[in-house]
Amino acid sequence: MSRLRRVLILVTTVAVVAGLALGGGAVWLYSDAKVSTAGSTSFGNELAVPPLAKSRVKPDGTRVFDLTMQSGHKEFIQGKKTPTWGFNGDYLGPTLRAARGEKVEVKVANRLGEASTVHWHGMHLPAAMDGGPHQMVAPGQTWTPHWTVDQPAASLWYHPHPHGRTEKHVQRGLAGMFLLDDERSAGLALPKTYGVDDLPVIVQDVRFDGAEFDHGHRLMSDTGFLGDRTMVNGTLDPYAEVRDERVRLRLLNASTARVYAFGFSDGREFSLIGTDGGLLEQAVPMERIRLSPGERAEIVVRMEPGEKTVLRSFPPRDLGEGWQKRFNGGDDTFDVLQLRAHRELRPSPQVPDRLGGLELPDASDAVRGRFFGLRTSGINGRKMDMARIDETVTRGETEIWTVRNEHGTPHNFHVHDVQFRVLEVDGERPPAELRGAKDTVFVPGRTTVKLAVRFDGPSDPDVPYMYHCHLLYHEDLGMMGQFVVVDKGQKAGRVHVPDGHQGH
Repeated sequence: MSRLRRVLILVTTVAVVAGLALGGGAVWLYSDAKVSTAGSTSFGNELAVPPLAKSRVKPDGTRVFDLTMQSGHKEFIQGKKTPTWGFNGDYLGPTLRAARGEKVEVKVANRLGEASTVHWHGMHLPAAMDGGPHQMVAPGQTWTPHWTVDQPAASLWYHPHPHGRTEKHVQRGLAGMFLLDDERSAGLALPKTYGVDDLPVIVQDVRFDGAEFDHGHRLMSDTGFLGDRTMVNGTLDPYAEVRDERVRLRLLNASTARVYAFGFSDGREFSLIGTDGGLLEQAVPMERIRLSPGERAEIVVRMEPGEKTVLRSFPPRDLGEGWQKRFNGGDDTFDVLQLRAHRELRPSPQVPDRLGGLELPDASDAVRGRFFGLRTSGINGRKMDMARIDETVTRGETEIWTVRNEHGTPHNFHVHDVQFRVLEVDGERPPAELRGAKDTVFVPGRTTVKLAVRFDGPSDPDVPYMYHCHLLYHEDLGMMGQFVVVDKGQKAGRVHVPDGHQGH
């Protein structure tokens, strides 16, 4: 009997110790998952502003840009050279700029050791020029897309889109902004001197392992890579000198999985003037703006002489509950960029009350609806297949797309070629920040959004556009589908798949 008692005591003791160890490990994991740089950022580096890309104009009026994908090294941390990729340089790329009505051409050269693509995120253009996974550029080769800019002034961007490898290619540094101008925006009293009172703010989260980027995913996170610090335009701990009373920040969430809730450390109000696809009808006073990967927002903030304020990302809402929220970055806070006002500031006019009209479809124009169920395992129960056309849409028609996140993991939804109108979020009118032109929308767990989408062509039954989650780990797993635009009565064709990209 004594032996049995000793065995029972031993087993119980081992079980208790194991339980305490597991419980302690869980507590450690949970507490260690929270990240905050608020109040501890040195802001010792002046913000780098990507240069405006040089261009030349052909006799027929076509504006030509040159982009070269290349590898390099960049000293983000003093004394440590990090291996990187970039366009025309070691990291990120120049800002391309063109006006509505212009014909543009981009000569994209690949000097990397593997194939990649360049997708023009937010741009309305032919499918063959879109830069999706069907337009791969092999090492040593050049791809030359060309199109006519036919959309309002907006803050767009460009980045790789190779099927199954997009997260890594973007993390290494392949991204840049593409700004569009038009007559309406040029006539508005808004800050518009690039690099002075009109600043690109490309926000990425990063983590370093010595000199190299650490691209490993956080334990127990199901969204993708989450870093432990942020940088802007490739600058760690950045500050920007402000010499004007009002400054325009073109915010781009260029992270691969992290959701930000931008505001200022002192709680000051700012004016939201634009979303993904251009200016709002009127400016909206706000204190916070949430951006998921791929989304953009243009804001104007007022400064007083000699003061400082910090653009901060506060813990974002709707990233789940409890453990899921913690491990998906829902409790994280980052000091992103310090603004330092000069002791004398040039006066700036007030932000206009009226910014213009939206060129968006309306629900009353819709001729049909489609449903898209989002799960990490795929859309509508199917993983991406590059040889399969999932949807066929008719040129010139408006549709209602209902997008439902069918489980608890956060997702978003990006549609190539179009700017859509958000009609509803869980049956309610969308908030002010979702009432402008959008190409990417955040879809929290168990949430439904309705979109009005119009396809103005040109039609091409053989070359698809994409729709997908822009949390790039999810995209790489196959959370993506394809659609073609056809003329009325026309059928979808047969998709040509580049070598090495059959199926998923």
